[in-house]
Amino acid sequence: MATVTPPSAQDSQRRPEVEPAVARLTVGLGGPTGKFARLSSSWWTPLRIALAVCCITFALGVLQKAPCMEDGWNRQSWRPFQALCYSDIGYLYQERGFAEGNRPFLDTGNYPVLEYPVLTGGFMEVAAKITWVFTGDPKKDVTEAQKRDTAGVFFVVNVAMLFLCALILVGLTVATARGVAKRQGGARGQPMIALYVAAAPVLAFTSTINWDLFAVVLTAGAMYAWSRGKPIWFGILLGLGTAAKFYPFLLLGPLLIVCLRGRKLWQWFLALVATGFSWGLVNAPIYLLAKNEWLSFWVFNDERESDYGSIWYVLKLAKHEVADVNQLNIVIFAGLCLSIAILGLMAPRPPRFAQLAFLVVAAFLLVNKVYSPQYVLWLLPLVALARPKLRDWLIWQACESFYWMMVWLHLAQYLAPGDPNQPDKIYWLSVVLRMAGTLWLMLVVARDILLPENDPVRQGDLVNDPGDGVIPDAPPRQLDPVHA
Repeated sequence: MATVTPPSAQDSQRRPEVEPAVARLTVGLGGPTGKFARLSSSWWTPLRIALAVCCITFALGVLQKAPCMEDGWNRQSWRPFQALCYSDIGYLYQERGFAEGNRPFLDTGNYPVLEYPVLTGGFMEVAAKITWVFTGDPKKDVTEAQKRDTAGVFFVVNVAMLFLCALILVGLTVATARGVAKRQGGARGQPMIALYVAAAPVLAFTSTINWDLFAVVLTAGAMYAWSRGKPIWFGILLGLGTAAKFYPFLLLGPLLIVCLRGRKLWQWFLALVATGFSWGLVNAPIYLLAKNEWLSFWVFNDERESDYGSIWYVLKLAKHEVADVNQLNIVIFAGLCLSIAILGLMAPRPPRFAQLAFLVVAAFLLVNKVYSPQYVLWLLPLVALARPKLRDWLIWQACESFYWMMVWLHLAQYLAPGDPNQPDKIYWLSVVLRMAGTLWLMLVVARDILLPENDPVRQGDLVNDPGDGVIPDAPPRQLDPVHA
C-alpha cells in the first residue's frame, strides 16, 4: 500500500469539497474521491470522465434526431415538429445553394443569401465539401429527392464536426476549471464542474439544431486562454467566436470590469485589439468581395421582428405587440449591463470573470427579440464555471428542456386550443418558465458576487478567481479561528 501524507489543517480548509448530491450520482464514474486519494493513480482522470459522459449525452441527442433523418429533411412534412427533432442543418443545405455546389456569400442564385456570420458560413462550406466527397459533384442536375438524400449526408457530416466541438468544449471546461484545483490544494471538484456541461440534457437536445456549438467552443477557448494568462490569445479566439456568432463580443464588457478591479487595463486593451484584428481578418475578404452578401446577417437581425421564445413574441400573440422592439431591447439591455457593471465595481471582493460573463450573456438572452432553442448552449459553459451547484443547474435545465419541448409542439400546433379564438397559453407558460430559470441563475450569481463566502467556486472566499490567469489573487482572508 502506498504511503500517503495527510494534508495540513489549512490545506484541508482550502480543499474544494464535492457537492454531496453530485458525488453520490457519480460513484459509477470514479467518484466520490476519497479525502486522501491520489487521483493520478486512477485511469479515470477528470478529463476522461467528462469526455465519456459527453459521448453518451451527444449520442442520445443524435438518436433523438433519428425521426427527422428517416423523414429525409422534407420541408413539407410536419414530422420534425411532431417528433421534436427539427434541425436547420438538413434544410439549409437545400435552401442556401449548397445543394447546387455553390459557396456561401461569394456565389448567388435563385435562393436567399446565407444569413449567418462569415466563419459559420465557412464551417458550413467545409462540411459541404466533405459531403461532396461522398456524394459526388453537386453541379450535375439532380432531383429534389436526391438533394434530400445529400442533405442527409450533410447532416451526418455536421454531426461529426459538432461532436468534435462538444468534446473540445468539455475538455476546455475541464482545463479552465483546473485552476480551482491548483489554487485550492487538490482536484476533487474539477471533474464535477465539467459534468455540468457534459451531462446537460440541453447538450443532447440542441447541439445539432444549428451551428451555435462552433461559436461556443471558440468562446470557451478564449476563456481558457484568459485563465492561462494569455490576453492576446483570448482576443484572437474571441474575435473568431464573434465571426461565427455575435454574442462572444459581449464578453469584452465583463472583462473590462474585471481588469478595472485588478488594475490591469493594459491586458484588456491587448485583448480588445486582438479581438478586433482577428474578427477583421476573417471578415475583410468577404466584405471586400461581396459587401451586400456580408451585410445580410446584420440586415436580417436588424429587420427581424419579435420571434419564437421571446417575451416580445408572447406579447405579440397576446395582442400587445411592442412597436419598436429594437430600441426597447437596446435600452433595457444597456440598463442591465450598467447594473451588472455597478455590481462588479461595488462588490466587496473582485467578482470572477465567469460570473460577470454569464450575467451579461444571460441578460442579452433575457430581453432579446428571439430565443432559438439552441441559444441555451451559449450559457452552458458559463453556468458551469459561474455557478456549479446541482440544485440551481437542475432548475435551469428543467426550464430550458420544457421550453425546448413546447416550442416544437407549438409549431406543430399540438398545443392549439379547440377554440381558434383562444390563445396557446401553454406555450406562453414555457417562455415565462424559460426566462424564470435564467433569471433565477442570474439572481444566485449576483448574490455570490455580493456574498463571496457563498460562492461554490471560491470555497470560503479563499481566492479571487481561480479561472483568471491574468489578474493576481488578493491575499486570502484570515480563517475564522473557530474553523481553522
